[in-house]
Amino acid sequence: MKTTRFEGDDQELAGRIDEFTGRFSAKNLKLAIVAVQFVLITAALSVSGLAAEKKAVMSCSADYGEVLGTYVNDKGMVNYKELKVQPRKLDTFIHSLAETDRKDYAKWTDKAKIAFRINAYNALTLKAVIDNYPIKSSFFRALRFPKNSIRQIPGVWDELKFTVMDKPITLDGIEHDILRKRFNEPRIHMALVCAAMGCPPLRKEPYTAESLDAQLDDQTIRFLGNSRKFRIDREQRTVYLSSIFKWFGDDFVKTYGTDEKFSGYSDSERAVLNFLNGFLKPNDKAFLEKGGYSIDYLDYDWSLNEQKS
Repeated sequence: MKTTRFEGDDQELAGRIDEFTGRFSAKNLKLAIVAVQFVLITAALSVSGLAAEKKAVMSCSADYGEVLGTYVNDKGMVNYKELKVQPRKLDTFIHSLAETDRKDYAKWTDKAKIAFRINAYNALTLKAVIDNYPIKSSFFRALRFPKNSIRQIPGVWDELKFTVMDKPITLDGIEHDILRKRFNEPRIHMALVCAAMGCPPLRKEPYTAESLDAQLDDQTIRFLGNSRKFRIDREQRTVYLSSIFKWFGDDFVKTYGTDEKFSGYSDSERAVLNFLNGFLKPNDKAFLEKGGYSIDYLDYDWSLNEQKS
Protein backbone atom coordinates (compact mmCIF):
# COMPACT_ATOMS: atom_id res chain seq x y z
CA MET A 1 0.00 0.00 0.00
CA LYS A 2 1.18 3.42 -0.96
CA THR A 3 1.76 5.78 1.98
CA THR A 4 0.32 9.27 1.60
CA ARG A 5 2.30 12.38 2.56
CA PHE A 6 0.13 12.90 5.61
CA GLU A 7 0.62 9.33 6.76
CA GLY A 8 4.37 9.75 6.31
CA ASP A 9 4.32 12.98 8.29
CA ASP A 10 2.41 11.21 11.07
CA GLN A 11 4.94 8.42 11.15
CA GLU A 12 7.82 10.90 11.24
CA LEU A 13 6.12 12.82 14.06
CA ALA A 14 5.49 9.63 15.96
CA GLY A 15 9.13 8.70 15.60
CA ARG A 16 10.26 12.05 16.93
CA ILE A 17 7.84 11.75 19.87
CA ASP A 18 9.21 8.31 20.70
CA GLU A 19 12.77 9.65 20.52
CA PHE A 20 11.92 12.62 22.73
CA THR A 21 10.03 10.43 25.18
CA GLY A 22 12.97 8.06 25.36
CA ARG A 23 15.38 10.90 26.07
CA PHE A 24 12.99 12.40 28.63
CA SER A 25 12.57 9.06 30.37
CA ALA A 26 16.31 8.52 30.42
CA LYS A 27 16.78 11.96 31.94
CA ASN A 28 14.10 11.25 34.51
CA LEU A 29 15.74 7.95 35.26
CA LYS A 30 19.05 9.67 35.92
CA LEU A 31 17.31 12.21 38.14
CA ALA A 32 15.52 9.43 39.96
CA ILE A 33 18.81 7.59 40.50
CA VAL A 34 20.43 10.75 41.85
CA ALA A 35 17.42 11.33 44.13
CA VAL A 36 17.57 7.78 45.44
CA GLN A 37 21.30 8.10 46.04
CA PHE A 38 20.71 11.36 47.94
CA VAL A 39 18.03 9.75 50.09
CA LEU A 40 20.26 6.76 50.82
CA ILE A 41 23.22 8.97 51.74
CA THR A 42 21.04 11.17 53.95
CA ALA A 43 19.55 8.11 55.62
CA ALA A 44 23.02 6.66 56.14
CA LEU A 45 24.23 9.87 57.74
CA SER A 46 21.14 9.98 59.92
CA VAL A 47 21.61 6.37 60.98
CA SER A 48 25.28 7.08 61.64
CA GLY A 49 24.38 10.07 63.78
CA LEU A 50 21.73 8.12 65.68
CA ALA A 51 24.15 5.23 66.15
CA ALA A 52 26.78 7.57 67.58
CA GLU A 53 24.14 9.20 69.75
CA LYS A 54 22.94 5.81 70.99
CA LYS A 55 26.51 4.76 71.70
CA ALA A 56 27.02 7.82 73.89
CA VAL A 57 23.77 7.18 75.74
CA MET A 58 24.73 3.54 76.31
CA SER A 59 28.07 4.68 77.68
CA CYS A 60 26.24 6.88 80.16
CA SER A 61 23.94 4.05 81.20
CA ALA A 62 26.76 1.57 81.65
CA ASP A 63 29.18 3.64 83.71
CA TYR A 64 27.72 6.92 84.91
CA GLY A 65 24.36 5.28 85.53
CA GLU A 66 26.01 2.75 87.81
CA VAL A 67 27.72 5.54 89.73
CA LEU A 68 24.44 7.38 90.26
CA GLY A 69 22.54 4.25 91.17
CA THR A 70 25.18 3.23 93.71
CA TYR A 71 26.24 6.46 95.41
CA VAL A 72 23.14 8.69 95.16
CA ASN A 73 20.09 8.08 97.34
CA ASP A 74 16.43 8.80 96.66
CA LYS A 75 16.78 12.34 98.02
CA GLY A 76 19.65 13.16 95.68
CA MET A 77 22.29 13.04 98.40
CA VAL A 78 25.74 11.68 97.52
CA ASN A 79 28.01 9.28 99.37
CA TYR A 80 31.23 11.11 98.51
CA LYS A 81 33.26 9.11 101.03
CA GLU A 82 32.56 5.78 99.32
CA LEU A 83 32.74 7.25 95.82
CA LYS A 84 36.23 8.52 96.55
CA VAL A 85 37.24 4.96 97.52
CA GLN A 86 35.67 3.45 94.37
CA PRO A 87 36.03 6.08 91.61
CA ARG A 88 36.74 3.68 88.71
CA LYS A 89 33.30 3.83 87.07
CA LEU A 90 33.18 7.62 87.36
CA ASP A 91 36.67 7.90 85.91
CA THR A 92 35.70 5.59 83.05
CA PHE A 93 32.73 7.78 82.18
CA ILE A 94 34.79 10.96 82.42
CA HIS A 95 37.34 9.36 80.08
CA SER A 96 34.50 8.69 77.62
CA LEU A 97 33.60 12.40 77.73
CA ALA A 98 37.14 13.21 76.65
CA GLU A 99 37.07 10.59 73.89
CA THR A 100 33.69 11.55 72.40
CA ASP A 101 34.13 12.54 68.74
CA ARG A 102 33.07 16.09 67.89
CA LYS A 103 31.99 15.01 64.41
CA ASP A 104 29.64 12.45 65.93
CA TYR A 105 28.39 15.00 68.46
CA ALA A 106 27.59 17.45 65.64
CA LYS A 107 25.12 14.90 64.19
CA TRP A 108 23.19 14.49 67.43
CA THR A 109 19.82 16.06 68.16
CA ASP A 110 19.68 19.07 70.47
CA LYS A 111 18.13 16.91 73.18
CA ALA A 112 21.02 14.47 72.98
CA LYS A 113 23.52 17.32 73.18
CA ILE A 114 21.76 18.85 76.18
CA ALA A 115 21.60 15.50 77.98
CA PHE A 116 25.30 14.92 77.25
CA ARG A 117 26.27 18.32 78.62
CA ILE A 118 24.15 18.00 81.76
CA ASN A 119 25.65 14.59 82.47
CA ALA A 120 29.12 15.99 81.88
CA TYR A 121 28.56 18.92 84.25
CA ASN A 122 27.15 16.77 87.04
CA ALA A 123 29.75 14.02 86.67
CA LEU A 124 32.66 16.46 86.59
CA THR A 125 31.27 18.18 89.67
CA LEU A 126 31.34 14.84 91.47
CA LYS A 127 34.92 14.44 90.31
CA ALA A 128 35.89 17.89 91.60
CA VAL A 129 34.45 17.10 95.01
CA ILE A 130 36.00 13.65 95.51
CA ASP A 131 39.38 14.92 94.32
CA ASN A 132 39.21 17.43 97.19
CA TYR A 133 37.40 15.26 99.71
CA PRO A 134 37.30 15.72 102.63
CA ILE A 135 37.00 19.39 101.76
CA LYS A 136 39.41 21.68 103.55
CA SER A 137 38.12 25.14 104.28
CA SER A 138 40.12 28.33 104.34
CA PHE A 139 39.73 30.94 107.06
CA PHE A 140 38.40 33.65 104.78
CA ARG A 141 36.07 31.45 102.70
CA ALA A 142 34.70 29.92 105.90
CA LEU A 143 33.55 33.39 106.93
CA ARG A 144 31.07 33.36 104.02
CA PHE A 145 30.33 29.72 103.25
CA PRO A 146 29.97 26.42 105.15
CA LYS A 147 33.20 24.56 105.81
CA ASN A 148 31.93 21.50 103.94
CA SER A 149 30.98 23.48 100.84
CA ILE A 150 32.12 23.20 97.25
CA ARG A 151 32.72 26.94 97.57
CA GLN A 152 35.80 26.04 99.62
CA ILE A 153 37.48 24.52 96.54
CA PRO A 154 39.51 27.30 94.85
CA GLY A 155 38.55 27.97 91.23
CA VAL A 156 36.22 24.97 91.07
CA TRP A 157 33.99 26.55 88.40
CA ASP A 158 36.17 28.94 86.45
CA GLU A 159 39.74 27.64 86.80
CA LEU A 160 39.63 23.87 87.21
CA LYS A 161 39.77 22.37 83.72
CA PHE A 162 38.46 19.05 82.46
CA THR A 163 38.69 17.44 79.03
CA VAL A 164 35.50 17.03 77.01
CA MET A 165 35.69 15.98 73.37
CA ASP A 166 39.46 16.37 73.45
CA LYS A 167 39.33 20.03 74.52
CA PRO A 168 39.82 21.62 77.95
CA ILE A 169 36.75 23.21 79.51
CA THR A 170 35.60 24.45 82.91
CA LEU A 171 32.28 23.81 84.64
CA ASP A 172 31.35 27.45 83.95
CA GLY A 173 32.18 26.84 80.30
CA ILE A 174 29.74 23.94 80.12
CA GLU A 175 26.95 25.83 81.88
CA HIS A 176 27.27 29.41 80.66
CA ASP A 177 29.11 29.19 77.34
CA ILE A 178 27.37 26.11 75.98
CA LEU A 179 24.13 25.09 77.69
CA ARG A 180 22.80 28.58 78.39
CA LYS A 181 24.15 30.23 75.27
CA ARG A 182 23.56 27.61 72.56
CA PHE A 183 20.28 26.04 73.68
CA ASN A 184 16.97 27.60 74.62
CA GLU A 185 16.23 25.21 77.48
CA PRO A 186 15.86 26.99 80.84
CA ARG A 187 14.87 23.75 82.56
CA ILE A 188 18.58 22.91 82.69
CA HIS A 189 18.57 24.92 85.92
CA MET A 190 16.45 22.16 87.41
CA ALA A 191 19.07 19.58 86.44
CA LEU A 192 22.54 21.07 86.93
CA VAL A 193 23.81 20.09 90.37
CA CYS A 194 26.71 22.05 91.84
CA ALA A 195 27.04 19.76 94.87
CA ALA A 196 25.12 22.10 97.18
CA MET A 197 21.92 21.62 99.19
CA GLY A 198 20.42 24.63 97.42
CA CYS A 199 20.78 22.86 94.07
CA PRO A 200 18.19 20.59 92.49
CA PRO A 201 18.47 16.97 93.63
CA LEU A 202 20.88 14.76 91.73
CA ARG A 203 19.01 12.04 89.85
CA LYS A 204 19.82 8.37 90.28
CA GLU A 205 19.99 8.02 86.49
CA PRO A 206 21.70 9.82 83.59
CA TYR A 207 19.79 12.18 81.33
CA THR A 208 18.99 10.80 77.88
CA ALA A 209 17.64 12.31 74.68
CA GLU A 210 14.62 10.02 74.69
CA SER A 211 13.57 10.89 78.25
CA LEU A 212 14.90 14.44 78.56
CA ASP A 213 11.56 16.28 78.61
CA ALA A 214 10.06 13.91 81.17
CA GLN A 215 13.21 14.02 83.30
CA LEU A 216 13.41 17.82 83.31
CA ASP A 217 9.70 18.12 84.14
CA ASP A 218 10.12 15.62 86.97
CA GLN A 219 13.12 17.57 88.26
CA THR A 220 11.02 20.74 88.28
CA ILE A 221 8.23 19.05 90.24
CA ARG A 222 10.70 17.69 92.79
CA PHE A 223 12.40 21.07 93.09
CA LEU A 224 9.16 22.96 93.67
CA GLY A 225 8.04 20.35 96.17
CA ASN A 226 10.85 21.40 98.52
CA SER A 227 9.72 24.25 100.80
CA ARG A 228 13.32 25.40 101.15
CA LYS A 229 13.31 26.18 97.42
CA PHE A 230 9.74 27.27 96.77
CA ARG A 231 6.76 28.10 98.96
CA ILE A 232 3.76 30.40 99.15
CA ASP A 233 2.86 32.30 102.32
CA ARG A 234 -0.74 33.37 101.81
CA GLU A 235 -0.99 35.22 105.13
CA GLN A 236 2.04 37.36 104.38
CA ARG A 237 1.16 37.39 100.67
CA THR A 238 4.72 36.44 99.78
CA VAL A 239 6.03 33.97 97.22
CA TYR A 240 9.43 32.58 98.16
CA LEU A 241 11.61 31.47 95.26
CA SER A 242 15.01 29.82 95.04
CA SER A 243 17.81 32.24 94.25
CA ILE A 244 18.29 30.21 91.06
CA PHE A 245 15.29 32.07 89.62
CA LYS A 246 16.89 35.40 90.51
CA TRP A 247 20.27 34.54 89.01
CA PHE A 248 18.90 32.98 85.83
CA GLY A 249 15.44 34.53 85.48
CA ASP A 250 16.29 36.04 82.09
CA ASP A 251 16.81 32.53 80.68
CA PHE A 252 13.06 31.88 81.03
CA VAL A 253 11.88 34.95 79.11
CA LYS A 254 12.17 33.61 75.56
CA THR A 255 10.05 30.53 76.19
CA TYR A 256 7.85 31.54 79.11
CA GLY A 257 7.70 35.33 78.87
CA THR A 258 4.18 36.82 78.95
CA ASP A 259 2.48 40.22 78.96
CA GLU A 260 -0.96 38.77 79.63
CA LYS A 261 -0.48 37.64 83.23
CA PHE A 262 1.41 38.61 86.40
CA SER A 263 1.21 42.36 85.86
CA GLY A 264 3.30 44.45 88.22
CA TYR A 265 6.36 42.22 88.01
CA SER A 266 9.48 42.40 85.86
CA ASP A 267 9.81 40.55 82.55
CA SER A 268 11.98 37.84 84.08
CA GLU A 269 9.70 37.48 87.12
CA ARG A 270 6.63 37.10 84.91
CA ALA A 271 8.45 34.48 82.84
CA VAL A 272 9.48 32.53 85.94
CA LEU A 273 5.97 32.70 87.41
CA ASN A 274 4.52 31.55 84.09
CA PHE A 275 6.98 28.64 84.05
CA LEU A 276 6.15 27.66 87.62
CA ASN A 277 2.42 27.74 86.95
CA GLY A 278 2.76 24.82 84.58
CA PHE A 279 3.74 22.59 87.51
CA LEU A 280 1.62 23.86 90.41
CA LYS A 281 -1.64 22.69 91.93
CA PRO A 282 -4.77 24.63 90.81
CA ASN A 283 -5.09 26.66 94.03
CA ASP A 284 -1.42 27.72 93.95
CA LYS A 285 -1.69 28.52 90.26
CA ALA A 286 -4.76 30.69 90.87
CA PHE A 287 -2.96 32.53 93.68
CA LEU A 288 0.00 33.38 91.47
CA GLU A 289 -2.18 34.53 88.59
CA LYS A 290 -4.26 36.80 90.83
CA GLY A 291 -1.17 38.76 91.88
CA GLY A 292 -0.89 41.25 94.74
CA TYR A 293 2.00 39.47 96.48
CA SER A 294 5.68 40.18 96.88
CA ILE A 295 8.49 37.94 95.66
CA ASP A 296 11.30 37.09 98.04
CA TYR A 297 14.36 35.02 97.15
CA LEU A 298 15.51 32.38 99.59
CA ASP A 299 19.08 32.24 100.82
CA TYR A 300 21.04 29.63 98.92
CA ASP A 301 22.29 26.73 101.01
CA TRP A 302 25.87 26.04 99.97
CA SER A 303 26.32 23.05 102.30
CA LEU A 304 27.58 19.93 100.57
CA ASN A 305 24.83 17.56 99.33
CA GLU A 306 26.39 14.70 101.24
CA GLN A 307 24.73 11.65 102.73
CA LYS A 308 24.88 11.61 106.50
CA SER A 309 26.70 8.59 107.87
